[in-house]
Amino acid sequence: MLSLLYQEGPSTKGIFRRSGSAKTFKELKEKLDSGIEVNLAHESIFVTASLFKDFLRNIPGSILSSQLCDKWVSVLDQGNNEEKIKSIQRLLEHLPRANVVLLRYIFGVLHAIEMRSEENQMNAFNLAVCIAPSLLWPPVSSTPDIESEFIKKISSLVQFLIENCCRIFGDEITSLFGEI
Repeated sequence: MLSLLYQEGPSTKGIFRRSGSAKTFKELKEKLDSGIEVNLAHESIFVTASLFKDFLRNIPGSILSSQLCDKWVSVLDQGNNEEKIKSIQRLLEHLPRANVVLLRYIFGVLHAIEMRSEENQMNAFNLAVCIAPSLLWPPVSSTPDIESEFIKKISSLVQFLIENCCRIFGDEITSLFGEI
């Protein structure tokens, strides 16, 4: 999915914002969940993006770890960008290695999309609004007002992560998938 999103996402207007056919999404999800081989290259990239967000939402405790939720939310309250980046890198050390590897690929894709934002209309802010709720959620449910405020904070964090991904994850994330 990530490879396909890396290839097609940068040239797709509204990627992660628009959703594909609900019927196709449901059918593909059922196939994937039952282990049936699926060729996503023959499907709408919007369905693939929806499937990927769904996959992220189904990671127990979230990919960024709900247990570290308060620490992630407070990152942007730190001083300058260098301090924020160092704080993020320290938090990444507390995640399972598989999560960090997947995050590198995710932000490699988001970076590639953001680099062509004039074409696809998905700048770091727009991408963050669409993907942030799939990356982290609080360990306990709360009121709609608190949840809304939380999503704003996490979206700002994800925007910062996209804008600074090369400094956070290393410059090689721009070449994880090869050339577009």
